[in-house]
Amino acid sequence: MSKHPIKLGGVHHAAYRCKDAKETVEWYERVMGMEYTSAFSEDHVPSTGAYDPYMHVFLDAGNNNILAFFELPNQPEMGRDENTPAWVQHLAFRVGSEEELLAAKAHVESLGIDVLGPTHHGIFKSIYFFDPNGHRVELAADIGTDEQYAELKKVAMPMLNEWTETKKAPRHADWLHEIARAEHGNS
Repeated sequence: MSKHPIKLGGVHHAAYRCKDAKETVEWYERVMGMEYTSAFSEDHVPSTGAYDPYMHVFLDAGNNNILAFFELPNQPEMGRDENTPAWVQHLAFRVGSEEELLAAKAHVESLGIDVLGPTHHGIFKSIYFFDPNGHRVELAADIGTDEQYAELKKVAMPMLNEWTETKKAPRHADWLHEIARAEHGNS
């Protein structure tokens, strides 16, 4: 990998569309504790020159990660890809522990927002809810061991190859599901 000509330094920002920039900023501040850091607003798109007024807002998601949104008032109403299930496309954020995940769930629910989970994924647990734009948000707490992460890395390519050939779930990491089932049975 060291000989690759592109040397990434992380994600600069991930940008999504929003219905209302102010509402979105306020929601992410109140619900997620993100700091609103900056905005750009133009009448013409810098990369294309096209006339399309927009407000582009940026929120600090921690660790130099930025989440951004565009409000596009001259475009058709915002929708979603109806051919993709709502659970597929989502924004996932890391929290520091399972205890923080449970505290986050209590906070989000206290704001009247429906929360699904925690869901046990073997090496992390997650909760899920939707922002005011219909984007699914996930909060995840890593709970796996170094050995488990190493094993997942080892089987990643065989799993991908098997999936490519069969389009059926490969069984290389069934132990993840066993961990989740064992804990669920004990709760």
